[in-house]
Amino acid sequence: MSEDQAAAGSSKTTPKRARPEEMELDEDVSVKKPSFPPISAEKLKSDKSEFRKVPIPPHRFTPLKENWMKIYTPVVEHLKLQIRFNVKTRNVELKTSPETADVGSIQKAVDFVRAFALGFDLEDCLALIRLDDLFLESFEIADVKTTLKGDHLARAIGRIAGKGGRTKYTIENVTKTRIVLADSKIHILGSFQNMRIARTAICNLILGSPPAKVYGKMRTVASRMSERF
Repeated sequence: MSEDQAAAGSSKTTPKRARPEEMELDEDVSVKKPSFPPISAEKLKSDKSEFRKVPIPPHRFTPLKENWMKIYTPVVEHLKLQIRFNVKTRNVELKTSPETADVGSIQKAVDFVRAFALGFDLEDCLALIRLDDLFLESFEIADVKTTLKGDHLARAIGRIAGKGGRTKYTIENVTKTRIVLADSKIHILGSFQNMRIARTAICNLILGSPPAKVYGKMRTVASRMSERF
């Protein structure tokens, strides 16, 4: 390449890009957001009826039989659903009816019956129907620590329960939740934030933390949550 061609190539300069602050912004242009009207409950209804089954363990047959009318009344009168207990399949069957107003009623009823089947008191289960921000959560001790077997597993369950159930009651009262210990399975009923505090405390007990240390951390977190809300 000759010197003249090299000089010509060097004289060509690439155009500089304009900086963002140098670009002119058109203030008159405004993005119009779409507005969608709320859908009525009648439009959300489908022509097909929804059907759900909740299995009942054998040890809950007697409590279910004794409290059947207390379970039947809120489901039928308040949620406007159809309910029956199938003796052959041993399931509580729930079905929507033409009178069902809320589409989420059947899910509330499923959580209500499932909580009773897991062993919660009927009064605590009724809160699932009355309140919208309550949930159920279940996990096993093996999910937290897989190496616990035999006597070590029994000691972990004992640490969660405490002497005479004191530890479990303390966690319930501080976190405003309800806890059911079913062998190595743990069921928690409560709001999302409170369940997280209770789950953390139970996991620390499973991993071997002393109860006094767990109480201190749990009360600190619970007091912060109460101040925030």
